[in-house]
Amino acid sequence: MTVTVVQFGGSNCDRDAVRALRAVDIDAERVWHADGLPADTTGVVLPGGFSYGDYLRAGAMAGRAPIIEAVRAAAAEGVPVLGVCNGAQIGTESGLVSGAFTTNASARFQCERVHLRVENPETPWTRAFEAGDVIELPIAHGEGRFEIGRDALDALDSADRVLFRYCDADGRVTEAANPNGSTGAVAGVLGERDSVAVLMPHPERAALAEFGGTDGRPILRAFAE
Repeated sequence: MTVTVVQFGGSNCDRDAVRALRAVDIDAERVWHADGLPADTTGVVLPGGFSYGDYLRAGAMAGRAPIIEAVRAAAAEGVPVLGVCNGAQIGTESGLVSGAFTTNASARFQCERVHLRVENPETPWTRAFEAGDVIELPIAHGEGRFEIGRDALDALDSADRVLFRYCDADGRVTEAANPNGSTGAVAGVLGERDSVAVLMPHPERAALAEFGGTDGRPILRAFAE
């Protein structure tokens, strides 16, 4: 079992993802995007960073890279795919999930720790949690505001495809607890299959206790389960 962490020019969380996955006993390897998806891939991570320098829009060019066709095909066969930060932007640009990410409401790059409320615990990524559980993960983005039409958001909610929402430490979803102005305070969503997920906060940066917490570990363990 090998999780492929796809590296684009400008990726800067690919090594973090590999180290975090290995810390939870999951074999992981970085693969340069132009080399294609290895045949033994049992999971895919689209990591954070600034692929192609965020030229045009964050994730726009990487979302059209040839390897993404292979990622789509793997996802359609049930291979778990996780997009984080820039990987989440790639996920929306490529159509792996609904919605889009755009400039933070603050119009500033934000790097801080945030609270997330678990909305759907019945997924591979959240089965270690219960509905309403609150976890803490870091964010580091300038274009992390999730945008989607109200009807489309209602459809996501009805299908239980909202994975996490930004909240305060007590689990309250408030404007003050929404760091980037995301529609519906959405921090993570599922694709048509629950084996495909994207989220703006970084679980791989909350996988080692010495770096400030382990709330991200259960999310990463989905690749083993």
